[in-house]
Amino acid sequence: MSKTILVVDDSTSIRQLVSMSLKDAGFEVIEACDGKDALSKLAGQKVHLIVSDVNMPNMDGITLVKEVKAHPQYKFTPIMMLTTESQESKMQEGKDAGAKAWLTKPFQADQLLNAVSRLA
Repeated sequence: MSKTILVVDDSTSIRQLVSMSLKDAGFEVIEACDGKDALSKLAGQKVHLIVSDVNMPNMDGITLVKEVKAHPQYKFTPIMMLTTESQESKMQEGKDAGAKAWLTKPFQADQLLNAVSRLA
């Protein structure tokens, strides 16, 4: 059975690029356009990893991490941030919220898959 990854990004092209890379590697993918959409799509289903942007409308990625970690069912689900943000303070904020990895855009598919394979 393949593992399921939730990809959260307000950019359709980034979501498609990440999804395509993950599907080609054999993962099941659920896509969400922001944090609120992501929470509604979790809806009790098993997710092995969440890959999320930081800067999004409605609910940003850091808030999403906090919301997911507050939910008992997803408390131990690893979350990787995939973002243009590279400031140390933002990375620390993500880590403090519960993010396990931080990958900056633009990224190479092999970088993404390497990080995903360590977390999922």
